[in-house]
Amino acid sequence: MPKSIIVVGTGNAALCAAISALEKGAQVTLLEKADEALAGGNTKYTAGAMRFAYDGAEDLIPLLRNPDDARLAQTDFGSYTTDKFGADLLGFNDGRDLSPEQQTLINTSGETMRWLATHDVKFEPIYSRQSFEKGGRHVFWGGLTLAAENEGVGLFDMELAAVTRMGGTVRYNAPVTDLIVKDSAVTGVRVGDEELHADAVILASGGFEANEEMRVKHMGPNWKAAKVRGTPHNTGDGLRMAVAAGAAEYGLYKGCHATPMDLHMADFGGLDLPPNERKNYRKISYFLGVMLNANGERFVDEGANFRNYTYAQYGAAILDQPGQFAWQVFDSKVFDLLYAEYRFHDAHFVEADTLEDLVSLMEGVDAQAALATLQRYNNAVRDDVAFDPTVLDGKGTSGLIPPKSHWAQKIDTGPYRAFPVTGGITFTYGGLKVNESGQVISDTNRAISGLYACGEMVGGVFFAGYPGGSGLTSGAVFGRRAGYGAADT
Repeated sequence: MPKSIIVVGTGNAALCAAISALEKGAQVTLLEKADEALAGGNTKYTAGAMRFAYDGAEDLIPLLRNPDDARLAQTDFGSYTTDKFGADLLGFNDGRDLSPEQQTLINTSGETMRWLATHDVKFEPIYSRQSFEKGGRHVFWGGLTLAAENEGVGLFDMELAAVTRMGGTVRYNAPVTDLIVKDSAVTGVRVGDEELHADAVILASGGFEANEEMRVKHMGPNWKAAKVRGTPHNTGDGLRMAVAAGAAEYGLYKGCHATPMDLHMADFGGLDLPPNERKNYRKISYFLGVMLNANGERFVDEGANFRNYTYAQYGAAILDQPGQFAWQVFDSKVFDLLYAEYRFHDAHFVEADTLEDLVSLMEGVDAQAALATLQRYNNAVRDDVAFDPTVLDGKGTSGLIPPKSHWAQKIDTGPYRAFPVTGGITFTYGGLKVNESGQVISDTNRAISGLYACGEMVGGVFFAGYPGGSGLTSGAVFGRRAGYGAADT
């Protein structure tokens, strides 16, 4: 008799768990808190980029929806080895060794992408955001090359289509309120007054980023002001239920993925917009200019590394500033290099022909101090190094604190624009501990029978930040593992 499995959630991790369990012949029901329009958790809000280890273009072509794209012949994808993936993750670990969860992410990232492709989940090169043209070729940078066709919305649609083809079912407007526990084993869930029994329950209901009380409790008072750039439904329900059932909290609860966002964005990334437009409130081209706080001071090295490796921390850095906001300042030399979200119809900015006029328009900022900071920055820019956005070009500043290590060009060509930003929280890092089968570990270090977890609910994957595109890959890796584990155990 096939096993019955309940998956809580319908995001990328939940759908991957469902697909893998269905592969094993299980009967799978997904329970979604939201209605059908808002299903998919945070997945629909993403740009669909997925980071994984690969040796070269030959590993990427089989994953593409259009392997005959004429641009491929003029494209340099480079390689992204498991060693490089590990080094990138170590760069965000604050001195920690790679965790077992990170090792799993690294070592199974490539095979998970190939597995998705077998279920007709296909990808496309991220030409618009991850490559620059150089010498007539498209040169990719930062190890991130592919995104799901039609971005996060497309990833959700393709994965849901696979679940449906394989016989899985989805119930919307079905918020799980409790786990059913009998003799220390999870035997089902409650949806309000309704009891649903199953051989296994897979929690894939996200973190607590949309729960203001939990943000303040675990992360501090500044996080009350954070813009939630994803779903309003990730309020920590799964974590609460699992802990009540004896699960151990695991991972860095004070950590999260936080992105610079338009200061005036609507709550939850603009639920009135089509899902693939909600990401346009991001403001992640700061590496082409400078960021100033209310005191008119710079507070990070905007060019420390490719933005893939800094944006998840710089959202948090903005929330540490007075008033929890900053302004990103650019001159006209880089307007054509700014990402499309800076031209989004709802992008907020001020523009002026002189820096003196610009700083006077930057609300909440000490204009005199801001002008002095910009002048010091311009005087510190090295003129003996060429600007090259395709590499860590070493075009930095001299004698400036904080420095700008790469892509430092003088801000001296009008017109000038400044964009107000704050920190937007995407997902939290604290979660649960799971074993090699995705089974949840209790606070007495035993596996809880019948309970599995994946996606944002798995702790120990990220700490002080993460290289861009790792989140969706982590969801797929641990979702696939949880589905197999629940179906096999």
